[in-house]
Amino acid sequence: MVSSDQRRRQLAREKYVRQQQRREEKRRKDKRRNTVVAAVLAVVLASGGAVYASVALSDGSKKGSDNTAGDTPTTPAPSLSQESDNPEPKLTVDRKATYEMALKTNTGDIAITMDASKTPRTVNSFKHLADKKYFDGSKCHRLTTQNIYVLQCGDPQGTGTGGPGYTIPDENLDALGKAGSDGAVTFPAGTVAMANTGQPGTGGSQFFLVYKDTKLPPTYTPFGKIDAAGLKAVQEVAAAGVEGGAGDGAPKKAVTIEKATVTKK
Repeated sequence: MVSSDQRRRQLAREKYVRQQQRREEKRRKDKRRNTVVAAVLAVVLASGGAVYASVALSDGSKKGSDNTAGDTPTTPAPSLSQESDNPEPKLTVDRKATYEMALKTNTGDIAITMDASKTPRTVNSFKHLADKKYFDGSKCHRLTTQNIYVLQCGDPQGTGTGGPGYTIPDENLDALGKAGSDGAVTFPAGTVAMANTGQPGTGGSQFFLVYKDTKLPPTYTPFGKIDAAGLKAVQEVAAAGVEGGAGDGAPKKAVTIEKATVTKK
């Protein structure tokens, strides 16, 4: 006859096994998704023959030791798990206000103006994460210098696969006008937009800074504008190129976000 203590231990073991199975299944799904979306996809449109590349990178919660962008960040998210599913933070920003995200980096300060009336949930998420020191110590892991011209940041793992454990919806997608015959719009130099997995509503913490006019599909939330000094700093990073001389990869001139803050203007 099984005692009550034995039964409790058995139930606990079974619960643990189920949890491990769910986590493993989630890791497998994330790995499959990351394999699909992490590559830079050149899209040739027959109608106009135009070529542009996708900025779609995973912003999920895959935890791993692989590091495609260089060193891992010295200060990972201190209070947000990369493993668990976290709820989107409660909307607390003033939807009528303008906010500034200040990025203090080793290559220069970057100030980003954000309009909460146009992208309230995006601004709210960045304020929430910055208040948690989520970005502090993180690397800008990706620079592209061919076809698209962006510096991508916001992954505390520094691999391009990290995220806060929640996603936010797309916003303000029509801000840059209607797509042309090539299916793209122009993201002007100085634009800051959300990276995603290539699917709607999959923004997390990763974002990209456009340092030169770039043609992309209108599927990336444009939520901010870089100040002149910040744009110059990003352009200097771009001028140094990509490690190994490639057109896409870790910037040769490494960029670390030492501190990020979001304040109401």
